Amino acid sequence: MQSNIKHVLSATDLETIRTHIATAQWQSGAASAGASARSKKANEEMDQGSESWKAINQLVVTQLYSHPVFQSMVLPLKVSAAFVSRCLPGMHYGRHIDDPIMGSLNSRYRSDVAVTVFLSEPDTYDGGELKIQSRFGPVSVKLPAGSAVAYPASSLHEVTPVTRGERVVCALWAQSMVRDAQQRELLHDLDEARQALHQSTPKAQITTQIEQVYANLLRLWADV
Repeated sequence: MQSNIKHVLSATDLETIRTHIATAQWQSGAASAGASARSKKANEEMDQGSESWKAINQLVVTQLYSHPVFQSMVLPLKVSAAFVSRCLPGMHYGRHIDDPIMGSLNSRYRSDVAVTVFLSEPDTYDGGELKIQSRFGPVSVKLPAGSAVAYPASSLHEVTPVTRGERVVCALWAQSMVRDAQQRELLHDLDEARQALHQSTPKAQITTQIEQVYANLLRLWADV
């Protein structure tokens, strides 16, 4: 399931991030790519030893993790650090799938869900669409700054060449408590219905039943 998440970052968050971007140090993104994707990756990434990256990473990860839609659809067990990526004109990231296992040797996690948090407004650059291959065909994503898209990390995807301006995003990955993508989608749909019933008819029997079904399915499918 591919889903857009609005308002992950506020206007104040974005202003803070742009201040750090203006003074950041950048390096080739090829170093962080898996072996199969390295030759397809033409971008820059912020130096993760810098104070600018540390500030952006803490802000983005905190705001994403606390977002109710992210929690509902991803059911995260582990969330990676944020890779701050920049594409200037001519840069791109060719078609690839993400590595199934990521992280350092003493902190491994399974990449169930990939997340892109957009930091540049879409009218400030041309090209740079995130294209995700779904079972219905390719889906092109280019969202307002502060919004995010989450999708299965097993999906074939690419970033098309930037032809004008500067595309800056944060890329993250999450290991879900529920490994199966279809089960996560069903739980997310059920959670939306559950929350709607709590708002409209909190004392109704159907609300209690849906709450019970959601809880027991999560108990059945979750692995923690």
